[in-house]
Amino acid sequence: MPDVKKDLVAGGRRLAQVAAEHAMKAETDRRLTPEVVNGIVEAGFPRHFVPSRWGGTEGSFVEYGSAVADLAEGDASAAWVAAVVASLGRMAGYLPEAGQRALWQRTPDTFLACGLVASGTAAEVEGGWRVKGTWRYVSGVHFSDWALVACPVPGGTDGPDVRFLLIPRDSYTVENSWFTVGMRATGSDSLRVEETFVPREFSFPRSALLSGTAPADAPATSALPLRAVSGLTFAGPLLGAARGALRAAGEDLARRRAGGRAHRVLHGHDAGLEIAIARAAARTEAAAGLLTRAATEADGEAGAGGTATARLALQYAAGAELLTEAIDAVFRLTGTSSHDQGAPLQRFWRDMSTAAGHAVLRIEPAARDYINTLNKAQEEQS
Repeated sequence: MPDVKKDLVAGGRRLAQVAAEHAMKAETDRRLTPEVVNGIVEAGFPRHFVPSRWGGTEGSFVEYGSAVADLAEGDASAAWVAAVVASLGRMAGYLPEAGQRALWQRTPDTFLACGLVASGTAAEVEGGWRVKGTWRYVSGVHFSDWALVACPVPGGTDGPDVRFLLIPRDSYTVENSWFTVGMRATGSDSLRVEETFVPREFSFPRSALLSGTAPADAPATSALPLRAVSGLTFAGPLLGAARGALRAAGEDLARRRAGGRAHRVLHGHDAGLEIAIARAAARTEAAAGLLTRAATEADGEAGAGGTATARLALQYAAGAELLTEAIDAVFRLTGTSSHDQGAPLQRFWRDMSTAAGHAVLRIEPAARDYINTLNKAQEEQS
């Protein structure tokens, strides 16, 4: 298969406008439109971390973070799904040869979904397992070709092992369960398996992903612990959404001036909004610096050690905190028109509020883990 490279950053920028135009319909339907999903594939997100021997890009984390943020300026939900499907190309590189072949022999653009939280049950049979269960919060599941689901399987010396199991689209259904305030269009509904057979070669241990113990022939981006890079997947949409929110707030302020309300803008409470926008812009670019630095370190494999992994996780969480606090301050000072259900600003604000609640972006556990790893490293040196 030819190795067809795609410029992911340029693709993310092009898709941002399309995603913005479809954002309201996607919110109403609680899933992305087919036009945006097709755009995610055409831009090169599914193939970005796929091994080159399957025609994938084997791209970098810096390119990935930049493209996701650019796309989120149009619609954070679209960027979230794009970020997730790209990250799953990295995860699927942990599969044995037969599993990778099933996914990518025809195309490196296979659209994957993932049940990351362990659920379901597996009964051991010859050659694999009989699996059934329900997995929640599966972003982009409506458009997936295959799914990876975390499931306890029998056979461990200390009880069941958790493995990721690869399941084809005709073996699962989708249950509507995603009724949130923000990130509505991610379509993060539940995936249900009545019962299906999963061959052993269509699986890999979760412990390998958590530790970054990738197969010998995997791309360098795979050989990192999950926590060293997972925060980038979810902080990237926040960065772009913050920039989109600032643009929307600035446009609203310009409309007020054009409407003959200059005195109120300059001397009334809107003067506070101008200051809030300026402060938020500075905080947003400070967060961008944190995320770019983290992505650069990940590309240099600096995140392999325990202390480095904890530092990267803290940078993602700190960036998310900076971004949400900045846009919260702006949103409180905007007028009623910006709070209308059709206004982009309120959508960005709701999406950010929901996205920032993701477990990997919570500052308190990230900070505690960072301090604990530092203390442990100091104890080992003394």
